[in-house]
Amino acid sequence: MLCSDGTKKLSFGGSIKDGDLVIVYEKRDVMKAVKVSETSVLQNRFGVFKHSDWIGKPFGSKVLSNKGGFVYLLAPTPELWTLVLSHRTQILYIADISFLITYLEIVPGSLVLESGTGSGSLTTSLARAVAPTGHVYTFDFHQQRAASAREDFQSTGVDSLVTVGVRDIQGEGFPDEYSGLADSVFLDLPQPWLAIPSAGKMLKQDGTLCSFSPCIEQVQRTCEALKSNFRDIRTFEVLLRTFEVHEGKIDSCQGDEGLSVGSPPCKRRHRSSEGSTKQDSSSSPTIKVRPCSDARGHTGYLTFSRLQCLS
Repeated sequence: MLCSDGTKKLSFGGSIKDGDLVIVYEKRDVMKAVKVSETSVLQNRFGVFKHSDWIGKPFGSKVLSNKGGFVYLLAPTPELWTLVLSHRTQILYIADISFLITYLEIVPGSLVLESGTGSGSLTTSLARAVAPTGHVYTFDFHQQRAASAREDFQSTGVDSLVTVGVRDIQGEGFPDEYSGLADSVFLDLPQPWLAIPSAGKMLKQDGTLCSFSPCIEQVQRTCEALKSNFRDIRTFEVLLRTFEVHEGKIDSCQGDEGLSVGSPPCKRRHRSSEGSTKQDSSSSPTIKVRPCSDARGHTGYLTFSRLQCLS
């Protein structure tokens, strides 16, 4: 699909075609990525699903198996791709990704440099953020990891927005050809302070940098290295707390003394003008909310800074 200026539009919708990558949703938190092939089948505990039945259906469709079971066919958006991709390395999740994209001020048309690529979780979201006219140049020192990430980007359709390179950024720095061109730089490295001088040369004036580190000792050394050429140095830890929402019933109405803290007030019996007695059902549905027991804890620290403008 093309935009009005003739550039390619990044789209995760439309109808499913032979060769497309789809996310098969079986039940909550059970998903897998499947490449559609007209002659293939998917078999799980819900039955056998023919790929040929998927072709031509829109993403989001519910499809039935030979046993009457069903799955949903979802488009490989960056959010879903993060959940199903092969974790070749530790990855960033949506809470960190959404925060850093906003704080790095990445918008359509931005040029972003990233090191290292890893499993490509962040890179896929960066590609969507810079589309349709921007570009992401991502580097990893591990040749096989870079090749695998390149294949994943082709599968998800973002390869036109991402260029993958093999390079040791800590030892060699970013290529000189990007000097002064980058709007933002992201570092996910064991020793990010070694790459900061090179990152500063790549950024435009007032450009932004983010470094992701799992340990506070890494953050301290990174901040020391940033002091010479960067300002507005800030470090964040993003902790996401999710809640489960269920519809339940209150079995009986207790007196005010028996109400626990936070319990909804009981509906009391009252008499209408005709003398008939009315009472709201004590077993009427109510909404119950509680924190999830498997909430994800610490992932890492995000350190942001901005290149100092020349006076």
